[in-house]
Amino acid sequence: MNFEKVVAGFFIILAMTLNFGFFYGDLADIELHDKYELFAAIVINIIATTLKLGDKTQMGSVLLATSLVAVIQLIAAATIWTIVVYSGGAIDKGYSAMIVSLSGGALLANITSVILYIGDTIKSKR
Repeated sequence: MNFEKVVAGFFIILAMTLNFGFFYGDLADIELHDKYELFAAIVINIIATTLKLGDKTQMGSVLLATSLVAVIQLIAAATIWTIVVYSGGAIDKGYSAMIVSLSGGALLANITSVILYIGDTIKSKR
């Protein structure tokens, strides 16, 4: 068993599940989406991205690209949330939908990453 692959797979799948946990719920109700779960999704996605930096294969490049997309979208969601809250405004339905939609885009990138990772694992030789 390759311990490095286990750790990488763990963080790739954990990033996707945390992102799904934040995304799941009504888009217009920010109360259903926990800010700490968004923070955890960002941190785990950054860890998963750094684990993909050493892979110099074509598949490694695509996996890195999907992780970068997820990180950028999650950071954008957190930035919008932070700007709205600290500017004294309330997170209305429009901002809530924007924040959750950005995490949804990140979730699609995470799902793509997991599918590619599984495909790469299946085609690899023992």
